[in-house]
Amino acid sequence: MSVAERIEMLLREGMQVDEVLLENESHMHAGPATESHFKLALVSPDFDGLVKVRRHQKVYGLVAELMQNPIHALAMHLYTPQEWQTQQGNVPVSPNCMGAHK
Repeated sequence: MSVAERIEMLLREGMQVDEVLLENESHMHAGPATESHFKLALVSPDFDGLVKVRRHQKVYGLVAELMQNPIHALAMHLYTPQEWQTQQGNVPVSPNCMGAHK
């Protein structure tokens, strides 16, 4: 099972997920790892009433076993269904890697 599949499985097991968009951005970063940097857009009613930091803590708690190894970075964009509708399904573009070049 790929790292992306494991992330999605853990999220779906741990919370109600309306939509998950997971992009492997490892190719944009220095180093040999092919599944280390991800961008996640996640829509869940479980985020209702939670401030951004609590949303992030919830997701980090679900994927904790993957953090540090193999995941080095997880960019998260976490929305309630209403926020996602307002966002019109647009996920922010990731910035270029600031680390060493390949």
